[in-house]
This record gives sequence, structure tokens and C-alpha cells, in this order.
Amino acid sequence: MIRKLTYLLLVIAFVFVIWAWLRPYSKISSQVLGTRVKTVGCLARGALPDPDCTPGTVFPEVTGEEVCTKGYSASVRNVPESVKKQVYAEYGITSHFSGEYEVDHLISLELGGSNDIGNLWPEAAEPRPGFHEKDQVENFLHKQVCDGKITLDRARYQISHDWTAVRLIDSNL
Repeated sequence: MIRKLTYLLLVIAFVFVIWAWLRPYSKISSQVLGTRVKTVGCLARGALPDPDCTPGTVFPEVTGEEVCTKGYSASVRNVPESVKKQVYAEYGITSHFSGEYEVDHLISLELGGSNDIGNLWPEAAEPRPGFHEKDQVENFLHKQVCDGKITLDRARYQISHDWTAVRLIDSNL
């Protein structure tokens, strides 16, 4: 009887491990990414946003399979002009030229990032690396996720903690 019970527990444990390993890309919560604690006096740190203002947020139920579906990003993109103005104001930008900044998602939509203000910041084009280079990193990480080379969680972590370091890893960028 004890042998059968031990065998049954081993089978259950094995099934659980296989299930956890094979399930779709795991979700990530905004708690893992940080908490937005500041809404004024935000300061970019070079090519990176102020982590107290822009810790990064995601759509928590989105899977790797979903973000790899053609048209996904366009289907969820929704940042009203009023929110963009609020982002600029929080970072103290009262005026700018076209192309000087873009209100960017720290965790890109193609990695399941959300349109929440805690995921948005005014990213400069210059000095480099700027928003053009970050777009390349977003595309690279999205491809890595869709090719099964990294998990969605890992891509989100990399882009939200220091996307400029990701650029240094891949010499093709």
C-alpha cells in the first residue's frame, strides 16, 4: 500500500512538473515590475525612464502565444492624447518639436505591455540610444519570444530593467 501511494505521489509530482514546464508562457504581475510612487518631478536616467514614475505595467493575462499573433499590438494600442500630455507634464516637458520625443511603452505592446500611464514615458530620439534603437530591441525581444528562445517574462524583465543592455548582447542590432 505504501509503495502504491509513493508511486502515485511521484506520478502526480511528475505530471505537475511537466505541466508547469509545458504550459504557455507564464504571466507577470505589476508587483514584480514595481510600484508607481511618483507623478511629478519625473526624471529620465539617460535612455531609461524614472522607475518611480514608469515602473512598467503589463496586461497580466496575455500569453506569449497571444503577443505572437499578427495584429496583436495594433488591437490593444490605445493611448489617448490626454494621457500623452499627462506623461509629458509628469516628466516636466512643456514643449517639444515633432520627432524629438515619443510617448513610449517601457514594456512594449508586442511584449504584452499595457497602455497604463505607469508603462509610459517621453522617450527622446537623441542622444542615442533613443526611441529608434529601443524599437529595434523591442522587435528583437518579440522575435526571441515568438521563436521560443526566451520566455515572455524574461523579455519583459530585460526591457523594463535596462533595455540598453539587451542591445549590447545582440551584435546584429
